[in-house]
Parts: sequence; C-alpha cells; structure tokens
Amino acid sequence: MTRVAEQPWTLGRLLTWTTNHFAKQGFESPRLEAELLLAHAQDCKRIDLYTRFDEVAKEAVRDRFRELVSKRLEGCPAAYLLGSKEFFSLEFEVSPAVLIPRPDTETLVLAALEAATSNCSILEIGTGSGAVAVTLARHLSSARIVATDISAEALEIALRNAERHGVSSRTQFLLGDLFQPLDAEARFDVIVSNPPYIPSAEIETLPRTVRDFEPRTALDGGPDGLGVIRRIVAESPRFLKPGGWLLLEAAPNQHAEAAKLMESVGLTVLPPLPDAAGRPRVSRGRKCLA
Repeated sequence: MTRVAEQPWTLGRLLTWTTNHFAKQGFESPRLEAELLLAHAQDCKRIDLYTRFDEVAKEAVRDRFRELVSKRLEGCPAAYLLGSKEFFSLEFEVSPAVLIPRPDTETLVLAALEAATSNCSILEIGTGSGAVAVTLARHLSSARIVATDISAEALEIALRNAERHGVSSRTQFLLGDLFQPLDAEARFDVIVSNPPYIPSAEIETLPRTVRDFEPRTALDGGPDGLGVIRRIVAESPRFLKPGGWLLLEAAPNQHAEAAKLMESVGLTVLPPLPDAAGRPRVSRGRKCLA
C-alpha cells in the first residue's frame, strides 16, 4: 500500500485497494475478507464501515491493517487473524490450536439435534473450539454435555466459548485421548465427533491455509483417513446407552466403510445425512434398545 500524499488513505480507498489485490491473488471472497480485516483493525463492526468510507484512516489503523493483510497474503486464515469464526449463527473464539469450524460440520449438529431427547446426555469426542458442544448446549437447554480433547490449549478455548454463550454450567471439558478421560461407568444418549479423516498422503495437497496453519492432529486420519474413526467406533458401544446414537462426520467416500465398522460392533446403521451440497456427511449408527 504505497503512501500517496495527494490522495489520503480513507477507509473506502483501503478497502478498494485491498479488494483488488485479494482478487488478483485469487481469493474467493476478496471484498468480504478486506472488510472483515479492516473492521478488525478499526475495532468496529463490518457494517459500520459503510457509513465511514470517506473517513481518513489513522496511522495506527493503517499499520494494523497492513500487518493483517500481509499475514493473510502469506496464507494465514482470516479466522485466525480475526480470532473468531461464526458457526450455526454463533460466534466462536478460534486460534491455530483448534480447527476452524466449517459449515459442513453444521450437519453434525443437525443430526445430534434430531437424535436428542429431553434431558439427554451427549458426548463429543475431539471438541476443538467447542463449537459443536456449545451449540448443542445452546439448543438443548436440558441436555448434559461432556466433551473431550487431547489438547489442553484447545480445551481452554472451548471453555471460554462455553462461558461466552452461557452454557459452561452444563458442559464439562475433559483432557485426554478420545474416551480415555471418561469414567468407566459413563453412558451417553448421543456420541458425536468430527474426527481427523483426511488420509495422511493427502495432507500436502490441501490448500496452504489449511495445510500450513490448522492443527495437523485435527486433520490427519492416518493412511486411509479412517484410523481415528475405527477407534471411535470400536469403543463407542461401551459408552452408549441402549438406543443411543453414534454420529460421525466423514468424507463423502468414507461412509460405506464407516457403516461396515458400525455394523461390526453391533450398531444398526442408518443412511448418512447429507450436507448442504447434498454430499454424504454424517454417518449414523444406533445401539439396540435391548
């Protein structure tokens, strides 16, 4: 952003320059990203920019904005630069310690809401930012939610998100690998998880915003992408109540194998739920009532 004395750097000019530059770099939503970053630098709401286009940006704002734009051009996801991401119409704190919540995972929430009953108990495996657990707690006022994660830093973020949305009294976050931190007698009506499911060899083919910035432990599902899914399916029957549900997000081409795994441990398999694009997204298995 070259300084031009004859033409001051107004907020509108900053937006126009950055939008054009992002567009040249192939950004999918250049104007939106420019607005989000400038609003963050300006410490205002994005909508407020529309009434302030002619306002000359202060030097401190220009410096902050320049730094944000530079990091974004290096590949850092906008959500990490902003420190938050919207999910299921709620705002969640995020950092490089957690996977950025994605619209596809809203299908997992919808599946859990459909399976949930009054006063149900729900377990989330690998909660990350807590987006799924907190969203479920917000929509199920009588539910008891337990969530586990192997990352202490992720759980700190999840707890802050639970506090932010007023559900910390009904959500419990436990540190440990998958089911390991649970009491042996713990039983749940619904178990949900968005586990790592990308085959190891495919990690390097991901966009650099994902490959180089999001936590690899939340992405890498082993040689065929099903390593963590196998472990969850194998252990889940012991922690499900009779009639309880196991709901797993997976890649569209993994649901046939996920169904076989669920059948092998005695779960009744239902067709996977599709995401907004119509692709299979959530595998569903149910424990027999007797």
